Amino acid sequence: MNKITQDAQLRQSFISYAKKHGVTAASRKYHVSRPTIYYWMKRYDGTFKSLQNISSRPHHHPNQHTPQEIALVMRMRRMNKNDGLVILWVKLTRKGYKRNITSLYRVLRRLELKQEKLPNPKYIPKPYEQMQYPGQRIQIDVKVVPRVCIASKETNQRYYQYTAIDEYSRWRFVEAFQEQSTYSSAVFLEHLIKAFPYKIECVQTDNGLEFVNSFNSKRRKSTLFQDHLESHGITHKLIKPFTPRHNGKVERSHRKDNERFYARRTFYSFEDFSKQLKRYNRENYNNFPMRPLEWKTPQQVLKSFLLKV
Repeated sequence: MNKITQDAQLRQSFISYAKKHGVTAASRKYHVSRPTIYYWMKRYDGTFKSLQNISSRPHHHPNQHTPQEIALVMRMRRMNKNDGLVILWVKLTRKGYKRNITSLYRVLRRLELKQEKLPNPKYIPKPYEQMQYPGQRIQIDVKVVPRVCIASKETNQRYYQYTAIDEYSRWRFVEAFQEQSTYSSAVFLEHLIKAFPYKIECVQTDNGLEFVNSFNSKRRKSTLFQDHLESHGITHKLIKPFTPRHNGKVERSHRKDNERFYARRTFYSFEDFSKQLKRYNRENYNNFPMRPLEWKTPQQVLKSFLLKV
């Protein structure tokens, strides 16, 4: 039962009660004012329809859209189905339309002339280049260790995690450093070359100052890190600025480190951090099965490639 029917039945009830027991008694029983009861008793003619609310909406508004304006709006909407409200309003004003944008919105809603939005063009990423053998390309990045993990009372104490990932096997090499600099990057590269069992052809990094001087107008010469790359005959590939997803494998591994390692560890010294990091990487990464590797570990992929050769 809708609200209109309930209201009408209530009015019929207190009118009948008022006729038998008086208006005052009906007012107390139904919690309705005496003037209201008198009003509906005067309206009531014995039919249920007379107890319904009468709409106060005017039949005609002196400032409503004229038939000519309605026709103009409908014609322009048919011609510009995909335009939004503002663009349509601007086009209408150029055709002589004098109403404001709020009036246009109301008439469009009343006539149900909705905008037909075009589907957004689907983003189709470029197919990612698949590496064919270990060492073909290695991603390198640096992660700042969360300050809450460091037990030292020195507020300026910082530790850094240098990370390298072979794109073919997902084999990862990490090392702890106390500074983020081109010198640390060069040292890390030398240790990586000794640890990785295959020749490294290409190294991919972002444009950080620990790797390059590209964004420093005063220092355009190559960094110590780049000099070491050149001395080993390794190609240096830079990703597009402000697009860390191009270094996605190493960036994703850093997110996993936050969940699996840094969220539950405390480091009481730099030596403690270095030991915990190496143990975690050995047990929970290089010997951990991965879905992209068909549930093999990075170590297993490296060994299987060696057997193929």
